[in-house]
Amino acid sequence: MDFLKFLLTRIFLKNLLIAFGIGLFLMFATLIWLRVFTHHGQALTVPDLTGLSLEEVEVVTKAKKIRYNVTDSVFFRELPKGTVVKQNPVQGMKVKANRTIYLSMNAINPEKIAMPTVTGVSLRQARAILETYGLYLGKISYKPDIAINNVLQQTINDTLVQSGSMVIKGSSIDLVLGLGLSDQTTIVPDLIGQTILKAKDLLADRYLNYGAIVFDNSFVTGMDSLSAFVWKQRPDVIEEARLHLGSNVDMWVTIDSTKLPQPEMELIEEMENPDEENF
Repeated sequence: MDFLKFLLTRIFLKNLLIAFGIGLFLMFATLIWLRVFTHHGQALTVPDLTGLSLEEVEVVTKAKKIRYNVTDSVFFRELPKGTVVKQNPVQGMKVKANRTIYLSMNAINPEKIAMPTVTGVSLRQARAILETYGLYLGKISYKPDIAINNVLQQTINDTLVQSGSMVIKGSSIDLVLGLGLSDQTTIVPDLIGQTILKAKDLLADRYLNYGAIVFDNSFVTGMDSLSAFVWKQRPDVIEEARLHLGSNVDMWVTIDSTKLPQPEMELIEEMENPDEENF
């Protein structure tokens, strides 16, 4: 009974109210601190860092109150050396301040490898060997030789490259093939709608070279070339049209899908509304 009476005394109630007030104050203070510490409700938009050098990245990330960390190095021949080629998170994502953006850079000093031997094999085998070593098939040329379409020489910029010589990984290797004893020709492949790399493969399959590659004004950054596709070629694909082995085919490329040839409306209408006479 004495304990119950104590609970109703003015001193106990006064201390209870003080303790409750202190607890309430600490709770609100903690919530406010957490809100400030975590930047509750505040989000930053990740900027586009691709194509920038590290010095430029430093300026942009500092202004945006975010951090960056280089985690990987790759090599693309088409892109400027020492620039960002990939980022995570990507451009446009919402992040908190001081978030770290992870970057992949285009190497300044690309990796070198020993040149493999591709002489004495067919073009198809040579291309497979080059790709295994991280190299690319460059230009194809021909000279009279009984070993038709077999690789006679491997060169870079018109200079013979011996097997085992150190070359930059990602280099284009030009090949000299045997023409045989006859004036052979090949069919022109259809490159429309194909990526640049796929178009080069199709040409190589027909023993042809890519000539001029013309980029239109739809390109903004060097990264666009990785997704570009052919919308025009010369010579055009004509039934039974043939070229001499080693000939060039020029390509016009874009990232604008509206430049691709569209089916003629008459053909579409005929397919959607066939005449009764066709049945």
